[in-house]
Amino acid sequence: MPPLEFGGPGYDALMPHDLQHLIVESELGLQHGVFGFMAAGGQSGGSPHLAAGEDRRAAARRRAKGARRDKNMLRDGGRDEGPLSERATYLCWYEWLRRSRDPALRERAASMAEMAKKIFSVVPDHERKLFTEGFFARTCARMDELSTQWRRLAIGESFSVPWTVRAARRASAGRNRKAG
Repeated sequence: MPPLEFGGPGYDALMPHDLQHLIVESELGLQHGVFGFMAAGGQSGGSPHLAAGEDRRAAARRRAKGARRDKNMLRDGGRDEGPLSERATYLCWYEWLRRSRDPALRERAASMAEMAKKIFSVVPDHERKLFTEGFFARTCARMDELSTQWRRLAIGESFSVPWTVRAARRASAGRNRKAG
């Protein structure tokens, strides 16, 4: 099977949006966000590319199988933490820029402040407790580290970041569990 490729909104020279999600979901211990979904086998449509030696028919079967798996995983809560991931990613991006030593980045954060305030105002109380100073410090440090690696890349180069999840939170914030 070819490597999973997907795009995200908004290119940024400092750090791709997808990398922001990886960092935030890892630090929050999310297992049902974007990356947890993929780590569990979800593909969100799967790669449209043909694997080496794969014919079109085999690729179509692979994509159809992936779509069925995705549908089942989504039905069973495989992406339930997606909204939390989106909110947290924006808030962490804002916080990282706000804490920067670079005046231009702090100015960029200032332009995001109203939206960050609006997002935080709708964060449920059980999620709000996750946004501690320790969480922001860890997340911003990791963003510093990985942004530095990202910016050092030349066109066509890449780097890999292993998917790791901090200890899962005791209470799954906002997860709707189905009685089974």
